[in-house]
Amino acid sequence: MFRFANPIYLYLLGVLVLFALLHYFALFNRRKKIVKYGDPELVKQLFHDVSLLRPELKFWLCQCALAMFILALARPQNGTKQSEHERYGIEAMVALDVSNSMMAQDVHPSRLNKSKRLAANMINEMTNDQIGLVIFAGEAFIQLPITSDFVSAKMFLDQIGPEMVTLQGTDIARAIDLCQRSFTKRDDVNRAIFIITDGEDNEGGAIEAAKQAAESGIHVFVLGVGSPNGAHIPVSGSTQYMLDNEGNYVKSCLNEQMCMEIAKAGKGTYIYVDNSSSAQEALNKEIDKLAKTKLAAVSYSEYNEKFQLFLIIGLILLVLDVCILARENHMFKRITIFKDK
Repeated sequence: MFRFANPIYLYLLGVLVLFALLHYFALFNRRKKIVKYGDPELVKQLFHDVSLLRPELKFWLCQCALAMFILALARPQNGTKQSEHERYGIEAMVALDVSNSMMAQDVHPSRLNKSKRLAANMINEMTNDQIGLVIFAGEAFIQLPITSDFVSAKMFLDQIGPEMVTLQGTDIARAIDLCQRSFTKRDDVNRAIFIITDGEDNEGGAIEAAKQAAESGIHVFVLGVGSPNGAHIPVSGSTQYMLDNEGNYVKSCLNEQMCMEIAKAGKGTYIYVDNSSSAQEALNKEIDKLAKTKLAAVSYSEYNEKFQLFLIIGLILLVLDVCILARENHMFKRITIFKDK
């Protein structure tokens, strides 16, 4: 099996096309100037030692060398071996609140950014588990189905923002319901839902949804982000703060009581998230308490690096480019292998 470990660098090959276009544009302009200077045949006689082929050859040698270096940067690899590794863990759904109130900055740098960092660290710790991602505000969406691809999970996590959900509000019940339906159909695996929110539940029904999840054997953990004292909500892209219909500043407060009740109903734990690392430590302890089950036997392929070959070819092409002179070499011109009789 052949693959590139860093295929994104292959886009740099497009630069070679740009160089070729610029090269021929410059060549076209030079020929136009020669025509203006005089008759091309007479000009050719004046510059009898100028080679037209050699500069062209040197240009394409450089182009090919650069192409080899780009291919080496993309790290071509050849698959050689496969092995199996059994994984024991849990299935976890992370439900992240992306309502406007999560932009409040009573937790540094903001409630949402703090939540994303917390979730990213959580993913780093859950190397043997399977994880999915749901975002919610007034409605809920699956951002990433249950997967073992933690690289994609963190990539999707980085892109999350309030603009991804048009209907504002905080419908925690809908998020819990969507998380329940997003797990796999297996009956022998331990499951957990981790809700990261400020607890401003505007729709209701969250406690009942958490109870239903617990009855299905799913633990519901709630991570409350923010301060009970509250903070104003900044307007995205400006230094202003949100105003209500009466022109007063909107203040958002962490609803700890709501978060605790949801966690209790879901037979999970409530964790308060502040500017310290205590929430991360508490979260890791709770995850470790959950019973692990066999999730899958995963095949891994071992690959041999092949970039060295492309580097060597590129260096050889560069050496050839240096050895070839742009002008004709009169020393070699005197050497004639075939003499006229």
